[in-house]
Amino acid sequence: MTINKFPPLDPVIHSQVRLAVLSVLIGVKEADFNYLKKVTETTDGNLSTHLSKLEEAGYMTIKKSFKGKKPVTTCSITEKGKRAFARYLEALKDYLPPASNQETKE
Repeated sequence: MTINKFPPLDPVIHSQVRLAVLSVLIGVKEADFNYLKKVTETTDGNLSTHLSKLEEAGYMTIKKSFKGKKPVTTCSITEKGKRAFARYLEALKDYLPPASNQETKE
């Protein structure tokens, strides 16, 4: 198979941190910044940059609020983000070998 037969992968999603964020958000109603930072094992600044890219693409929303005097940032995936994530996963399947070609070693 030549490289030009592979479908393009969405460059917004094709980042380890952004893929991890969307993988978390696809299964929950919302997640707060600290939780996403913990599961992605990244820094505040790095995560913030990735969240901004996802928000700019319309793949997620960011809601800022306060819990008492403490700021809280909550993220949710959008319908557009769900569709983009599904397309990404579908395209990624073309990069994997067919299941019939995989041999199980025992």
